Amino acid sequence: MSSEILLILVAALLLDRLVGDPDWLWSRLTHPVVYFGKAIAAFDGALNRHQALKPSALKLRGVLTIGLLLLASVAAGAILHKAFGLLGLIGYLLEIVVVAVFLAQKSLGDHVLRVADGLRRDGLDGGRAAVSMIVGRDPKTLDAPAVCRAAIESLAENFSDGVVAPAFWYAVAGLPGLFAYKMLNTADSMIGHKSPRYLHFGWASARLDDVANLPAARLSILLIAAGAFFRRGRPAAADALAVALRDHGLHRSPNSGWPEAAMAGALDLQLAGPRIYGGVKVSEPMINGPGRSVATREDIDAGVSVFYGACSAMTLMVALIATI
Repeated sequence: MSSEILLILVAALLLDRLVGDPDWLWSRLTHPVVYFGKAIAAFDGALNRHQALKPSALKLRGVLTIGLLLLASVAAGAILHKAFGLLGLIGYLLEIVVVAVFLAQKSLGDHVLRVADGLRRDGLDGGRAAVSMIVGRDPKTLDAPAVCRAAIESLAENFSDGVVAPAFWYAVAGLPGLFAYKMLNTADSMIGHKSPRYLHFGWASARLDDVANLPAARLSILLIAAGAFFRRGRPAAADALAVALRDHGLHRSPNSGWPEAAMAGALDLQLAGPRIYGGVKVSEPMINGPGRSVATREDIDAGVSVFYGACSAMTLMVALIATI
């Protein structure tokens, strides 16, 4: 972690917090993650066509796929960083912009707040429509409290893998690390799920994504606790840490349980529990069982407040480390 990289990260975090992903820009340009998705889809189409292959053969093809994609993303990051280094101050500014593009502070907060706004304006139908944009579960199965829980769970999970993880990997390995992480995370979302088509082909992507998100998931509980301290006081911060340490293992994901449990503790709210994905019921225990059972749109507002407090804590932490 060089001071140069960390200072660029601080500037990128501030830029992303202020600007986010403006619609006017991405309606005219193609987001880089779209290109990552196209590359993944090309490999999927070329190497995952023969479902009669043995599981071991499909796994091998999946390993080859993610290996080549990661090598390509690392090379692209290294080349771009080298090119920026030749441009002096302009190069630094361009790298700040590129890093900000791969962060999701303002865009995540905005998307989650739209769920609360939808509930306020249009009732349950408005909340369901808004939450369907950020979660994979069937919105028609959700009542108003479930809509609110889904929004808060998405906020916590995506804080870890959409904000903390890309910042962490940029701090550790610069643009090559950031590009590799985003490629891996995109691959996990596209081919890492346990459907018949991707159970074996996407196995390597899913497992590597679990490993890549491990540091950020643990770090996220400290940041959420800090955000809770700033916005809700010492007891909320203590509860965030206590519930995260106690209940993170109740989640089916080895990483998502950490930030979700921390947010549940910060808000004194039950999260997770049984829900439906693609018509299939997923039975899980409630995280923070002693917490309040009925989530409201005010809890969404409170969750976003804690989230932004956590983002501020991370920016401050990176700035402090950069000065050491």
